[in-house]
Amino acid sequence: MGCCIVGCGKGLPALDVTNDELAQLVETSDEWISSRTGIRSRRISVEETSLDLAEVAARQALGWDGEGAGIQGQPAFAAEDIDLVVFSTLTPDALLPSSAALLRRRLGLTNAVSFDLNAACSGFVYSLSVTEALMAASQANVGGAGGRNHYHRALVVGAERLSRITNWSDRNTCVLFGDGAGAVVVEWRDDAPGIISSYIHNDDDTTNSLVCPAAFDSSFAFDEQGVNAAFAQDPALLLADASLARVDEELGVAEGVAAGEPRQAIRMDGQKVFKFAGNALTNAVLEVLERAGLTLDDIALIVPHQANERIIKFAAKKLGLGLEKFQISIAHRGNSSAACVPMTLCDAYESGKIAPGDKVIMVAFGAGLTSGAVLYEA
Repeated sequence: MGCCIVGCGKGLPALDVTNDELAQLVETSDEWISSRTGIRSRRISVEETSLDLAEVAARQALGWDGEGAGIQGQPAFAAEDIDLVVFSTLTPDALLPSSAALLRRRLGLTNAVSFDLNAACSGFVYSLSVTEALMAASQANVGGAGGRNHYHRALVVGAERLSRITNWSDRNTCVLFGDGAGAVVVEWRDDAPGIISSYIHNDDDTTNSLVCPAAFDSSFAFDEQGVNAAFAQDPALLLADASLARVDEELGVAEGVAAGEPRQAIRMDGQKVFKFAGNALTNAVLEVLERAGLTLDDIALIVPHQANERIIKFAAKKLGLGLEKFQISIAHRGNSSAACVPMTLCDAYESGKIAPGDKVIMVAFGAGLTSGAVLYEA
């Protein structure tokens, strides 16, 4: 018995931006970007919101649009069939309500408990792990009294608009990121193993290798003495929040902000992130295999986070595997954080790389520093 993936979908913005087009913004070229990252273009949302992209992915996963992502026998679920919505994002459209609550409302999932989760690029793997744990725990309630909610089916979503927190003047980061959404429906089944093992892990990012401060632009009415007299006289006056300087110092961005860089933008030390990511991907794969009592020979496909093709190649070499064992979809999407793994999983189903009974590993790494993997039987 276990938590089984029974539906899959993805949503992408309409605008496709090539490497040559990015060369109009920063000093770069298609050859420079593609040789270092494997990326040739990325999708950028102009009018689409994160919720718009998530809705497209969710409707596919739910089987509502007749164009599911290739899971054999993928059913169509009714809105009332969904008991839980977990939405992973670091770029929500709103702080209140949560993205999960907004998606629940838009889709009419009136029975669903809904919440957001932010674990950066590992967010979908974390969300799936949390969902599986909640569903497994809730089975104790089936057919009797108990103190837990019962979750039989869940919608798990990863959606991002990284274009909104990208510094498009920074050549080292702006070439990497894109927008999109992916979703799966999972169902508890007594006659199938589903998720066999999972692993989530955190390391401290002591050198601030990957950060993005939040930006707050509302007026602040107080200083250390209490109510600020200037605000009392003119509430429209935008007063500085002194605490932001402490945040900037802790994240190591104070100098850049003082020099005029956008505050709410991704900053990354590429070499440090690459070193972490290659090892984290490898370790997560090996750990989830050990927990399942399986070996790499048992695995049909690995679906990794799409941060950089060179990271995937590095991990493949460390694991002693050929690239044919990995689903690589980075060329025309780039890094879309929590949306990467579910969209890449959909690609694998659509291309026929996953058959019923196959054992598959989804693996991710990201800011925090976070990493994790889920091993399941299709």
